[in-house]
Amino acid sequence: MSEFVGAIDQGTTGTRFIVFDHTGSVVANAYEKHEQLYPEPGWVEHDAAEIWERTVTVIRRALDRADVGADQLAGIGVTNQRETTLLWDAETGTPIHNAIVWQDRRTTDRIEELEEAGKAEWVREKTGLQPDAYFSATKAEWLLDNADPIKLSRMRPDDVRDRAADGEIMFGTIDSWIVYNLTGEHVTDVTNASRTMLFNIHEMAWDDELLAEFDVPRAILPEVRPSSDEATYGSTDPDGFLEAEVPVAGALGDQQAALFGQTCFDAGDAKNTYGTGSFFLLNTGTEAVSSDHGLLTTVGFQRSGEPVRYALEGSIFVTGAAIEFLEDVELIDNPAETEELAREVDSTDGVYLVPAFTGLGAPHWDGRARGTIVGMTRGTRKQHIVRATLESIAYQTRDVAEAMVEDSGVEIESLRVDGGAVKNNFLCQLQANILETEIARPVVDETTALGAAYAAGLAVGYWGSEDELRENWQTDREFSPEADPEDVERRYGRWQEAVERSKDWAREE
Repeated sequence: MSEFVGAIDQGTTGTRFIVFDHTGSVVANAYEKHEQLYPEPGWVEHDAAEIWERTVTVIRRALDRADVGADQLAGIGVTNQRETTLLWDAETGTPIHNAIVWQDRRTTDRIEELEEAGKAEWVREKTGLQPDAYFSATKAEWLLDNADPIKLSRMRPDDVRDRAADGEIMFGTIDSWIVYNLTGEHVTDVTNASRTMLFNIHEMAWDDELLAEFDVPRAILPEVRPSSDEATYGSTDPDGFLEAEVPVAGALGDQQAALFGQTCFDAGDAKNTYGTGSFFLLNTGTEAVSSDHGLLTTVGFQRSGEPVRYALEGSIFVTGAAIEFLEDVELIDNPAETEELAREVDSTDGVYLVPAFTGLGAPHWDGRARGTIVGMTRGTRKQHIVRATLESIAYQTRDVAEAMVEDSGVEIESLRVDGGAVKNNFLCQLQANILETEIARPVVDETTALGAAYAAGLAVGYWGSEDELRENWQTDREFSPEADPEDVERRYGRWQEAVERSKDWAREE
C-alpha cells in the first residue's frame, strides 16, 4: 500500500504539500499562502496557528488531487523556513506569541552588544555562525523576555520565564512546530538545530555556555535527531485529520533539504536555491570547514548511524523578495514579466540596485545596510531597474561563490540551481555569465520538498540508497557562460562599489 512519499514544505510566504512517486516525480501538490505581519519597522512575524491550519489544508488538498489515501504514504518528510522561532504552551499546544521570522531585525542591538563584548569569535567557533539577528538565539531570548501570551488567559506575561524554566513552555523552529502537531513529539533535526546559534556543531549537542549567554532554559529545547531517522520522529494519529498512522521520518531546514534534493551527497557538490533569499551551499563532507571570508559553517545533513555531513553556506537575505519589491512599487505586474522587460534593454545603463532591505548577509554581514539604487539618470526606465534587480541576484551569488572558493580551495565547475526564480532563463544565463560557471537546472525544480521526501523515504526503506536517488536526478537545461569576461569584471567591480554605499545606513540620528 505504501506507494508514495509526502513532503511538507513550510516556507516564508506559504506552505506546500507534495506527493512524490518512486522516480522522484511530482504526483500532486497544493499550496497556500499565509499572512506576513510587520508590527514595527524591521520586524517580521508569522501566526504559527495559521501556518498549521494551512498545512492541514494543503495535505488534504494534495492527497485529494492525487486520489491517494494517507495510508498509501510510506512516510512524510518536513522542510521549513529556518531560524524562524516560536514558543508554545506545552500543555495546550498554543503559541504564546507570533513566530519571529528569520528576516526580523529587532535583536540587532543585542548582536552588537555581543560583538562589543568580544564574543563573536567565541560564538562562531562553537556554532559555525556569524552572530546575527537572523539566527534563533536572540529571537528566543526576546520572546522569553517580551512575549505577551494574550491567548492564554490563565498566564500572565511575567510567568513566561518561570514556566519556561519548569519545562512548561516549548521552543522550536518551524520544523519542530509542524512535527509536534503531526506526532505530539518535541524534536528537531541536526540541520535546524545548527541554525539556532545555541547548538555546538562539533559536539553535535546543545551548548550550555551558549544557553547561559542567551538565557534560554534547556528545559524548553527539543530533542535533536538525524535528518533522515530510521527510528522516526513519531507517527500521525490514526484518529486525527489524516485518519492513518503515517511515520514522520525526515526533516531538514529548507536549504539543506535542497542540497539533499539536488543529490549533492559528496564533498565538492554545490547548489544555489533562489527563493525569498538565496542560499548557496557547498558540501564539505565530514569536515566542518571554518570560513575566513564571511560564510557560515553549518550541518548539511545526517542519516541514521552515519557521520554528519557539513557544508559551507552563503546566506543572501533578499533575492526573490527583490522581485516582490518590484511588484509592490508597481514596476511589474507579476514575476514572469521581469524576463521580458530585462531583454528590452542591452544593459542597466549604469544602474545598480542593492536589495539590502533587511541588511546584508554573506559575505558582508551588515545588519544596518539598506536597499540602495545608484547610477540613475533622467533617462533611466523601469526596464533598467528591473534588469538591475535581476543582476543583483546574480552578483550576490558571485560574492558568495568567490568566498566559497577562498575558504574551501574547491573550484566550482558546475552549480545546480533551484527555486522559483530559475524558471527565468534570462536570470540563469546571467548567472552563468557573471559566475563564469556552468549552471544546471533540474527537471524537478521542487528540490526543497524533494529533499525532505528523500530523507523520509530513505529512513523508511522506500528508497534503498543514495545511488538510487542520484539516478532520479535529470537536467532540464544547462547554461554556459557567453559574456565577455573583461566586461563582466568591470561591471562586477561597479557592483562592489554599490554594495559599499548601501552599508551602515540604518543608524539612529
